Amino acid sequence: MKILYYDCFSGISGDMNLGAMTDLGVSISYLENELGKLKLDGWKLKAEKDQRHGIHGTKVSVILTSHEHHHRHLGDIEEIINKSELDEKTKELSLRIFRKVAEAESLVHRIPVELVHFHEVGAVDSIVDIVGAAICFNALEVDEVHVSRVELGSGFVKCAHGTLPVPAPATAEIIKGLPVRTGGVDFEATTPTGAAIVATLGNRFGPLTGIKIHKTGYGVGHREHPDVPNLLRVFLGEPEKTETGHDALLIECNIDDMIPEFFDNITERLKGAGVSDVYITNIIMKKGRPGNLLSVICETGKEEAVKEIIFSESTSVGLRTIPFRKDTLERKFDTVETVYGPVTVKRSYFKGRQVSAKPEYDECKRIAGENNLPVKEVYNKIMAAIV
Repeated sequence: MKILYYDCFSGISGDMNLGAMTDLGVSISYLENELGKLKLDGWKLKAEKDQRHGIHGTKVSVILTSHEHHHRHLGDIEEIINKSELDEKTKELSLRIFRKVAEAESLVHRIPVELVHFHEVGAVDSIVDIVGAAICFNALEVDEVHVSRVELGSGFVKCAHGTLPVPAPATAEIIKGLPVRTGGVDFEATTPTGAAIVATLGNRFGPLTGIKIHKTGYGVGHREHPDVPNLLRVFLGEPEKTETGHDALLIECNIDDMIPEFFDNITERLKGAGVSDVYITNIIMKKGRPGNLLSVICETGKEEAVKEIIFSESTSVGLRTIPFRKDTLERKFDTVETVYGPVTVKRSYFKGRQVSAKPEYDECKRIAGENNLPVKEVYNKIMAAIV
């Protein structure tokens, strides 16, 4: 199992993330080619070797070749991504990161998500940063993302809404439930884009433990600090042990007085927060009343974000948090040529032995729609090709 670890000792921004990913091994030419599928004009990438405090890494900058400033709504950005030629996995992850920022801006400005008017994040460079993050993540084919305590910085930052305290309000919303620290540097160390990347990708949060490191990359920031190097460090490795078990949390609540349609929104928000699983069970409550048991499985470090969503979106007034051990199969992804073209296949292993293999459902669904075929027919033909 491959693990990507974000060491955010000096924070994280979109360009620092791109620098770290390319320094880790993602080809800059591959990244540029994939970003070109957005059909978005007015930018180019500049990648160069640089150093901070004698530690060398890669600095990536998005150079704007047009001075037009487009202020976009979430729907505008979703349209750009959905109409692009990017693969479905990259589209889906890019949209999840953007929605993470949109939901934060919605809470800060007290307006519906659809009406959020993006400024910095709606700019071309931020679209490149976020979609680029999704491209790099999928290119590395990692199974889990672990994140250190995130440095936020201190002081004030100037933006479209004026001078704001660090962390910026949107960043403060995004990092709810994540381990953070402040004051390590005297500037905005973590931007909303950077916060959204680790909040969306992260499976586990905490110190670097239990990982055998194979490769290290450094993304060089655009700041200088006399004491702390402005770098994002990332590690690529694997678990020290062959076992795939770890500690997780089960958060539950009983609900019997809520409009059923609300469960759809709660489930969507919880999945957007990166929980492992959400499910609803019919139960009988006091005095024979029918109700529902909402169960959420999440990794340690995400419980505060889960509580925030459940208490704000449901009628529940109490939760049960149960720690437990979670054992999972080792998973690997590869691409298989089929009669429909290349398809991503997920293979699961127990003690090094493959026990299951299946194609990604979203790709089967896309192929079925493009060929006017039943999904089950596409799925069965692909299964026949991979077993």
